[in-house]
Amino acid sequence: MRRMVCVLAAVVLLAGLYPVHAWAVDLPIRSEAAILIEKETGQVLYAKNEHKQLEPASVTKVMTLLLTMEAIDSGALRYEDMVTASDYASSMGGSQIFLSPGEQMSVEDLLKGVCVASGNDASVALAEHLAGVTELFVARMNNRAKELGMNDTNFVNCNGLPAAGHVTSAYDIALMSRELILHHPDIRRFTTIWMDTLRDGKSELSNTNKLIRFYDGATGLKTGSTSSAGYCISATAERDGMELIAVTLKADTSSDRFEDAKTLLNYGFSTYALIDAGGDVSLPPVAVGLGVADTVQPVLPQDGRSLLIERSQAADLERTVAMEESVEAPVTRGQELGQVTVTSGGTVLSTVPILAGEDVPRLTWWQTFLRLLRLALPGAK
Repeated sequence: MRRMVCVLAAVVLLAGLYPVHAWAVDLPIRSEAAILIEKETGQVLYAKNEHKQLEPASVTKVMTLLLTMEAIDSGALRYEDMVTASDYASSMGGSQIFLSPGEQMSVEDLLKGVCVASGNDASVALAEHLAGVTELFVARMNNRAKELGMNDTNFVNCNGLPAAGHVTSAYDIALMSRELILHHPDIRRFTTIWMDTLRDGKSELSNTNKLIRFYDGATGLKTGSTSSAGYCISATAERDGMELIAVTLKADTSSDRFEDAKTLLNYGFSTYALIDAGGDVSLPPVAVGLGVADTVQPVLPQDGRSLLIERSQAADLERTVAMEESVEAPVTRGQELGQVTVTSGGTVLSTVPILAGEDVPRLTWWQTFLRLLRLALPGAK
């Protein structure tokens, strides 16, 4: 087959070498452990003691939120479902929304109570509603953690109250935070609330994550603090189409926790950018031999096109399209017809497959005969 090659060069102010290395910069992080990752690619941008096992306090609730949102998105749970608070749920200390035994509250309001007020009682109420008893819910938490590759984690409860053996790491928190915001973006309905109410306005809520009000682009996610865990946070923010996750564990003060998160996020937004590796390249139809259609329209896949690049390189990005000029039927939808290669300074940053956008079956013997007949006798049908 002959191949058609064209080069499309775009001068941009966003370019760099890939992959980036978490150890390439020394940031003034005061927390004992920290990590910064980009949501779409999962690329680690900075790390400090990221696998050290530490107490997560209420950042634990990210997993509780993940399992709840998975149940909602699967249809097993609805926002409007009513949950009855048990005596045990109502007995939780620490941060709470002050559920009374037997009080009924919707899943939606309980989610608000977890995300905004970090309610320990709300977390237990959701866990019991989903699994019957918290022990079974915690087993689900640990199973889900294993599925996500959270190898530093062992959950003992669903809310992060101090308990022997209840540990995780900054890296693992980033993994479950990414899973939550990447696949369940509706959680933003709750994590971006600054102030709200429950019980028809009788109970006021104020977000424990002060970044929601004071950091540009903040989208969530969860704070935590106990005397043994120190001050922790999984903070998410989005700018220019790129969402970052900053996790810090065991800061000495609440202020240190927020300042560390802002330092990580500021570094990420100032240093990196997320682009579409496929860009807006032009993909002309590809000729098809012996097919029921004469051409097939090539397309780029919807997934796998996000490319994280460094702003500081300020080099030219070049996209090279190499595509088949013609193919022979049958053509199957999704069949690879070529590639878009993204380079910078001679370094390949990414390759994106070019795929057939539809099926093109091969002509049958009879269809071939009729086509030849029409060519020989233009008036024939």
